[in-house]
Amino acid sequence: MTLSIFHHPDCLMHETGDHPERAERLSVSLRRLENLTNTQLPLNAVSWQVASAITDEALQRVHPASYTAMLQAFCASGGGRLDEDTVASAGSEHAARLSAGCAIDAVNAVLKDQAESALALCRPPGHHALPDRSMGFCFYNNAALAVRHAQAIAGITKVAVIDWDLHHGNGTEAIFYNDPDVLFVSTHQDPNWPGTGALNDIGTQGGLGTTVNLPMPIGSGDQSYMTVFQNVIAPAVARFQPELLIVSAGYDAHWADPLGRLGLSVAGFGTLTREVRALARQLCEGRLVLVLEGGYDLSALSWGLTATAAALVGAQVADPLGKSPYPEPTAAVDQLIQAARERHQL
Repeated sequence: MTLSIFHHPDCLMHETGDHPERAERLSVSLRRLENLTNTQLPLNAVSWQVASAITDEALQRVHPASYTAMLQAFCASGGGRLDEDTVASAGSEHAARLSAGCAIDAVNAVLKDQAESALALCRPPGHHALPDRSMGFCFYNNAALAVRHAQAIAGITKVAVIDWDLHHGNGTEAIFYNDPDVLFVSTHQDPNWPGTGALNDIGTQGGLGTTVNLPMPIGSGDQSYMTVFQNVIAPAVARFQPELLIVSAGYDAHWADPLGRLGLSVAGFGTLTREVRALARQLCEGRLVLVLEGGYDLSALSWGLTATAAALVGAQVADPLGKSPYPEPTAAVDQLIQAARERHQL
């Protein structure tokens, strides 16, 4: 029951100024996780690893060389605004390579039996990045790169990606939308940016049915998420029978996050982590990788990560932030579950 946590200090070189995706997201989370592992978790339950940068070969499994060259040149010239939401500095492309490297190294650790599960502290995040376009604070799609790496180097064929970020992982969905070997499941606030992730978007061609979108109503909290997980997500993943489970772990679904109005608590993230860990143990020999995505309230993000890390080694931490002030939209969630089960014949 071991956990490897991957990070790199140069991910702080992605300088964004007065921006929600700021360096403190990583530095504060690192301090809280280090305190957790040093004082509250069983001895030797967690190993800390400094990640290496992703190779060009691995990067080009998702992103064309022309896009990488553009990002490198843009950052070398001093950076600026790549799109309306995404800011780059001189060190951003280097940080993005290391962020992707965290995800790649996490996959290696799990597939080589060096750890039962792995947590990749990726910064910048990745799930909005398209193959040839930055978007929504993201440069390279860390989760998608992790999937393609597993398939390329380890003989893994079927991978499931569960994205519990506040926002729909439109980049990850687009990359795998017609791929029968990758199941993409997303819970996300509806309505919210980027406006994608409709229930009826289920994949196309060979990938028809391998995209499961769950647009959650405003206020959805711990009970809503658990009900959706047990009635839709777990059955969909079990039917797919993946050999590896990857989670795009965003913590902006916490009730205190400034970018949304979902209602998960720190304790709720711990419960979700225990559920995905149990699912991985049931279906794919425990092979589980969590890749950090969003989370813009520093307390909610850092405490959510500690709840996740503790759950991955069979422990539990207190929730200092408490329960959501939002009422649970029970009827709307029940309607979503019914519609999703009918749409996917669960």
